[in-house]
Amino acid sequence: MALPKVFVTRQILDPALELISQSALVEVWPGELPPSPEILREKSAQVDGLLTNVMDRIDGPLLDAAPGLKVISQLSVGLDNVDLPEATRRGVPIGYTPGILAKSTADLAFALLMAAARRIGEGERWVRQGNWQLAHHPMHWLGVDIHESTLGIIGMGQIGQEVAKRARGFDMRVLYYSRTRKPELESRLAMEYAELPELLGASDFVSLHIPLTEETRHYIGEPELRLMKPTAVLVNAARGPVVDPQALYTALKEGWIYAAGLDVTEPEPIPANDPLLSLDNVVVTPHVGSAALPTRLNTMLLAARNLLAGLRGERLEACANPEVYQRLGI
Repeated sequence: MALPKVFVTRQILDPALELISQSALVEVWPGELPPSPEILREKSAQVDGLLTNVMDRIDGPLLDAAPGLKVISQLSVGLDNVDLPEATRRGVPIGYTPGILAKSTADLAFALLMAAARRIGEGERWVRQGNWQLAHHPMHWLGVDIHESTLGIIGMGQIGQEVAKRARGFDMRVLYYSRTRKPELESRLAMEYAELPELLGASDFVSLHIPLTEETRHYIGEPELRLMKPTAVLVNAARGPVVDPQALYTALKEGWIYAAGLDVTEPEPIPANDPLLSLDNVVVTPHVGSAALPTRLNTMLLAARNLLAGLRGERLEACANPEVYQRLGI
């Protein structure tokens, strides 16, 4: 029996690639940049399975061009690049990678929180530019404290929960807002539920951990930023378009809030001439929330297992559209 064919849209670590290669013929896109939509459609039409990345748009036109696809395995927990209803309608299961990224992403969110609060990025640039001439001055480089402050978490999924755990080590008061209240977590994680306006007004730090949907696009805009304290720090390790970038620039420049730490931006990648990058009170990292080697390897291995299960006509280990199984009869 001929081996199934798969197309992997980005280079991945060898153990995951070797796992796939044991059961399939694999083509890996060699470029640093993602394949164009035209190339992705062309490649998809020639294979039985795809292993995709968040930068690959999976939509109706692609699925129409590839009627032989048995499975698409996404190397991410986020799925805003995938049209799930269209995939389900065509009987294509979509794999994703929940439960692996949460701790590493929470680590990064807390690192951004601390860097923005204590002006780490600004100070590091200042030293590298040769400006450190005076060993110490009591009025230089004043930031804001993290310990015993109030952290507001918007979105209480796995990453939000991990951020709350880290806050306990800093003796922080933790508020949270979520579409559904989670009383069982409130006692376990020593959190308090607050409606969004209350959370924004009371928090010294606001950390965003919500998915990108039509409802959450520019969820944090001018009205929300104006509710925050002038000493507050905004952290976004979710998706860039959750925050209105123009409103954030104005808020940072005019002092509505103290600082921001961003692992994601709109657009992404952020252009070198973006106004946000002209400000000292913003720390920006290049979407590296899950970029720890053990985490990335485990993510890739799960994506590989999802892909292989779909090729065999079995249920995926982690399927984003499990209703597709009724259509497939498995």
